[in-house]
Amino acid sequence: MAFKGVIFDLDGTLLDTIEDITYTLNLVLARRGYRQYSEAECKMMVGDGMEVLVKRAVPEIADDDEAIKDLIQEYRQEYAVTYKQNSRPYPGIVEVLARLKEAGLKLAVLSNKSHEFTVRMTRELLPFEFDVILGARPGTPVKPDPAPLHQVLQELGLKPSEVVYVGDTCVDMETARAAGIMAAGALWGFRDEEELVRSGARVLLKTPYDLLPLILSEKTDNI
Repeated sequence: MAFKGVIFDLDGTLLDTIEDITYTLNLVLARRGYRQYSEAECKMMVGDGMEVLVKRAVPEIADDDEAIKDLIQEYRQEYAVTYKQNSRPYPGIVEVLARLKEAGLKLAVLSNKSHEFTVRMTRELLPFEFDVILGARPGTPVKPDPAPLHQVLQELGLKPSEVVYVGDTCVDMETARAAGIMAAGALWGFRDEEELVRSGARVLLKTPYDLLPLILSEKTDNI
């Protein structure tokens, strides 16, 4: 069956955001006397949403709900200023999205980033009209729970077998697998091949361009 849609993760898949995330996190941590992190370390901490990121950054207060809530609020305020200082699409992403759009594919974004920032960054940094953009919202499940992915499928009007989910972390691969969707691992992102394969990637993409033969033909080379 030919694919009819592609759903993308945002951070580490469509957009290289790690510099701004690291800068903002360290800005907030430094003010409060906590240790700071390198970009390489932050790449291993992101992917599960803002709350989990903050808890991983300050494990010594991870059980203090009020302190974590306060840090999240400060991070959110700072990120509203810094979120696109250096963030940009990965090389090839814009061209690949254009090809997919021209071919009539439905395109969507599903992220554990807050819904507000997911929508804002997608619309401001990627010159495309996505059919669905969905981020994390209070009181609703996030990846790796397949519920948000099922919601995107419903809004797209597509079946799991008609879609590929592209992401760069174990969370993305596990989400796709739980939803019965082909999981494509983005090797240009934040995590490595071993993690992606271990967590269920059926296809590995070295560059965004590798997505085109997978999507625009009925052949799929599984690993």
